[in-house]
This record gives sequence, structure tokens and C-alpha cells, in this order.
Amino acid sequence: MSAHWAIRMTPGPTTLAVSKARDIASTFRLFITPAIEKIILEMTNMEGFRKCGEGWKTVDEMDLRAYMGLLILAGVYRARGEPTASLWSAETGRAIFHATMPLRTFNTFSRMIRFDNRESRPGQCVPDKLAPIRDVWEKWTERLPCLYNPGPEVTVAERLVPFRGRCPFRQYLPRKPGRCGVKIWTVCDARSSYAWNMRVCTGRAASAASEKSRGVRALLDMTKGLRGCNITCNRVFTSYELGQELLKRKMTMVGEVMKNKPELPAAVLTMKGRAVASSRFAFTPTTTLLSYCPKRNRSVVHLSTLHTDADVRGCEDRKPAIVIDYNHNKGGVDNLEKVTRTYSCKKATARWPLAIFYNIIDVTAHDAFVIWNEVNPTWMAGGQNKRRVFLEQLGRALVTPRIQRRTHVPRTATSAALVRAVQWVEHGPVPSEIPSAAVRAGKRRRCYFCPTKKDCKTNTMCCKCEKYICNVHACRLAFCRACTE
Repeated sequence: MSAHWAIRMTPGPTTLAVSKARDIASTFRLFITPAIEKIILEMTNMEGFRKCGEGWKTVDEMDLRAYMGLLILAGVYRARGEPTASLWSAETGRAIFHATMPLRTFNTFSRMIRFDNRESRPGQCVPDKLAPIRDVWEKWTERLPCLYNPGPEVTVAERLVPFRGRCPFRQYLPRKPGRCGVKIWTVCDARSSYAWNMRVCTGRAASAASEKSRGVRALLDMTKGLRGCNITCNRVFTSYELGQELLKRKMTMVGEVMKNKPELPAAVLTMKGRAVASSRFAFTPTTTLLSYCPKRNRSVVHLSTLHTDADVRGCEDRKPAIVIDYNHNKGGVDNLEKVTRTYSCKKATARWPLAIFYNIIDVTAHDAFVIWNEVNPTWMAGGQNKRRVFLEQLGRALVTPRIQRRTHVPRTATSAALVRAVQWVEHGPVPSEIPSAAVRAGKRRRCYFCPTKKDCKTNTMCCKCEKYICNVHACRLAFCRACTE
């Protein structure tokens, strides 16, 4: 095996990530920056005023974060295929959803959320298929390499965001879960599956000429900034040309090769007289080509600029070192797709920009978990299912500020109790002398502070003076305004 170049970057979270990751929520906001939130809020409010007019209530950063928090919690509770209304149900739902915002508000936000100005789209000089989410996507992908340095092994492969609606660059990949959707080329760390760079494959423009080395060019563009690492890629990218270009950048490559490549010699491809677990090698000064026969009448071809000899490590199956190293590192992107699919926040939608935004939240939550876990190695030491606990705490941290800001008690008893508990934590502990029945009484009586002619009845009582108070005269949903002052 050839000598590997020294890695100039220290693997793991960067100095920026370590200094800014104070808690779980702040780690998540390292990726969804205020600049990204500003674009989403500006475009969403613009769409809201266009559709609803003066009846639209302006949303702010707290509303957007609470919306993302509810999406994350829905993924934690495995509600991907569950109707949204059931999450707000008093019988089958979770109290935190109704405590954060009404179902109507959540559905309205899902309908109105936008990522660009629809009216300015036709005026663009150059057609851009990704225009509806281009600004948010680029600002998000720019943050990925700034917060984490991959290790010596990097995986490059393709992911598929399932989507069956109208999309100008929708593709059909029968080997991927979902089969139909948006293809995204992904660069990630082979050990942690941290998504270091991503690019949406929008296909060839109608006016562009045919390009044979499009995969090679895409991989070289996405790996800019990497040095001294080994790239493990699949047959979509692997070629002799790619290996030579990576060597110029002080990087090596191991990958499976398509058998229709013109540079492959016939002696490597022939199967006549081949025994099971046999290997054939071909060498150049910088490249090793391998043809391995795992089964009868079947062979796989690998190309490597990392290995320089015919090293065979396997005992019974006599697998060469190239095959072992490739199998060990090729699953980085597949593992990323697996963990994001397990607790995915994806909801049913007919708009592909929103489907990509759901994928942004899933990948961001995973990358934030990787950074938080490495910055705090003692967090939940020895605990099981750490990622699920991280996502649940992240979702609760994002929705808590909006629960604290609520001025109306939800009608559901459990959600109302959760709102009161969160707001008590904000303003101070619950005094031991105040009984729980003092907050919510069984009888309905007129509000003490409303005029008699209004006849406003309520079953909420002030925790201090035990006077009946309506939502208008309640402050912090636990005291009347007189007791608060």
C-alpha cells in the first residue's frame, strides 16, 4: 500500500463549531443561520400577504423555529405516514403539538412557506431549475464544510429524496428507497456520515452540450478543499481520469468501475476459466486495477490509486485488500440515508422545494448530532439511542420559546397543563402552597375583571387570589394582571 499524505486538517468539529455549540439548539442553528431564516421569513410573509391580504399575521424567527421543531418531533414519534390532524388530536396526539401552535396555524405555515420570490422567477436571464430554493440551498451547503473536517476516509455517492409530484429534474433510481425523486450527490465522512457537501442533480440544461465526464466534474467540484484523504466512490464516478485528477490534489481513490469503460483491458473482463474467489490485477505506475470473482460467472472490477500491490487479506473468500477497503468505506452515504430516514420529518407535499427543505432539516439534525456528540463526548455516556434523545431534546428546545409566548390556553387539558408548566419554568418555580386545582377549576363563572354586561365565563382561576380570569385578563396564563403587578 502506498504511503498516504499527511492530513492537514484535524478531523472533527472545527474551531467555529466548538466555540458556538453551547447547547443542542445552538448547534442546530449553526447550520440554519439567521441569513437563511431571513430569506424564508421574507418570502413566506410575502406569499402570505399575497394570498391572505391583511388577514395574514406576520411570522417571525420564533414561529419558524417552532415549525421546524414540530417537524423534528413528528419524525421522532415516527409520524411520517400519519395524518397531521392526528398529531393534534386530544386522544391520539401529543400534547406538545397543540401546546406549541394550533393545527390551523401549522397547516397555514406549511401552505405559505416559500424560499424565493415567485414573481421575479420568470425574469431571470439564465433558466435555473433549482431557482425556487437556490438561495437557501447554497447558503446551507456553504456552512457544511465550515463546521466539520472529515477524516482520512471520505465517501461520495448519490442519495434520493423521495418525491412523486411535478419536478423538472425528478429521476427514477430503482435501487434506492422510494425509487422516484430528487437525486443529490453527497460527500460525507465515512466514519461519522457527516454530510460535508451536497449538490442537487438537476440534469443537463436544454441548451447545454452533451458531457461524458459530468460525474467526474461534479466530484472534483464537490471535493474542493479536501487534501490528504482517500475518496471511496461508486461506479457513477469512478474512472481512470478521475483517479489522475485526484492525485494532482494529493488525494487517492478507491471505487467500483463500470465494465463498459474503454480503458479496461480485455484480459481483466474475460470470465473464461475463472475460479470462484480468484483475482486478476493490472498495474500502472499510479493505478491498480482489480477484477475479483465473488461468485461463479460473475466479477466486479475495482480501480484504486491507494493500493500498489496484489495484497489478498481474506482467508476463505480470499478477498483482496482493495475489495475489503472499498466495502468498509462505501457505506458512508448509505448510512446517512438510513439514519435520516429512520426519524425523518418529511411530510406529504406536492411541492418539491418543500421536500428538499424537509431533507435539509433531516441532514442538519444529523450533522448537529455528530458535532454535539464529538464536542461533548461524555453526554449520555453509555446511553442507548442517543440520536433519538438528541432529536427529541432539539425539537423541544425549538418549540419552547413559542410556548412561553402563548397568550391563550389550549382547550386540551394536557396541552394546557404543558403550557402552564413551561411558562412557570420561565418565570420561576411553582410555589408549593398553590394547589393544582387553583389554576383550572371545574365550574365556569364570570371573569372577575370583565364588565357584567359582557358575561364572559371561564373556568381558569388566578393562582394567587383565586379569582376567575378570562384569557384577555390573564397574564402568564397563571396569574391575573393585578397579582402579576
